[in-house]
Amino acid sequence: MTDTPIESLSRLPGMRRKAISMSQESLVRIEPLAPGRKLPMVVHPAVDGLDLAGWAKGHQDLVESELRRHGGLLFRGFGLRSTEEMEKVIRALYGELLQYTDRVQPRTQVSNQIYSSTEYPPDQTIELHNESSYAYTWALRIFFFCITPSPFGGATPLADGRGVFARMDPAVRQRLLEKKVMYIRNFGDGLGITWQTAFQTDDRARMEEFCRTRGIELEWRDRNRLRTRSVRPVALPHPRTGEWSWFNALISSHSSTLDPAVRQALLTEYAEDELPKNVFYGDGSPLEPETLAEIRRASREETVAFPWQEGDLLLLDNMLVAHGRAPYQGPRKVVVGMAEPVSLGNFSL
Repeated sequence: MTDTPIESLSRLPGMRRKAISMSQESLVRIEPLAPGRKLPMVVHPAVDGLDLAGWAKGHQDLVESELRRHGGLLFRGFGLRSTEEMEKVIRALYGELLQYTDRVQPRTQVSNQIYSSTEYPPDQTIELHNESSYAYTWALRIFFFCITPSPFGGATPLADGRGVFARMDPAVRQRLLEKKVMYIRNFGDGLGITWQTAFQTDDRARMEEFCRTRGIELEWRDRNRLRTRSVRPVALPHPRTGEWSWFNALISSHSSTLDPAVRQALLTEYAEDELPKNVFYGDGSPLEPETLAEIRRASREETVAFPWQEGDLLLLDNMLVAHGRAPYQGPRKVVVGMAEPVSLGNFSL
């Protein structure tokens, strides 16, 4: 006996039993967030009761195709309410979630491998960056889930790294490509996080081995203080599309992003390479103010932002799209999950 249209529909991925027949392609609508804007593209359910995790499991190729083109997808209107539901979507698309290691800013583990977004004072801006781009291994996919949107501000600005790369002055871009950048971090002065938090261990030998295998130079100093240096590229070809994209945490890690009064106060006590974090050219020489200004200009011209809504789930290709955080007031809860590790060793540089 053949199935009726209703019985056939009940077995479609992500679809609960409905009294209508519908093709899988029409279960969602994918459209720009605003006219002329392709980042992020918004995925809406076209029918009531669509389970996002179930739909995603049957449409991985579609999700990947849209990500390659646009860099980001905003799943809106699916009625997501919990981190458990967020995890189900991530696992449906990419399997296991990644642990957050080699940390720069404090985060709280919310559940399993879901973390709070960067715990930074709400009145301050977090500059655009690609997650863990200073590290040897990073996530290709990063998810942001809005549990509580702020009533005032708190957007997550985005910028397509392909556009930033193309917009940059060719001479500045070439110099940075050739010289790369050096991320310097200092631990143990009571500023920033501890090395135990950053590397998720209190075992020196284990931490030293972690750094040795990932191209991180260590310098133990007096009073259990530690300095690390790592030289990293500012841009990379995407491992699946081959497109060159601006990929780093240069601006967000540079001392010029600090509040001017705070920066001046710190520099009365510490040298530029003694701050909790800072960035230099790969040979250790300082980045010129005009170079930083050019990076900011190109990034600003590619930046888009949107107000969060409760239950929004944002998926980014972390190598194609940088993200930040606007200042906010009032309550705000956005959590983060990551998937698909990529390592610097996968690239011929």
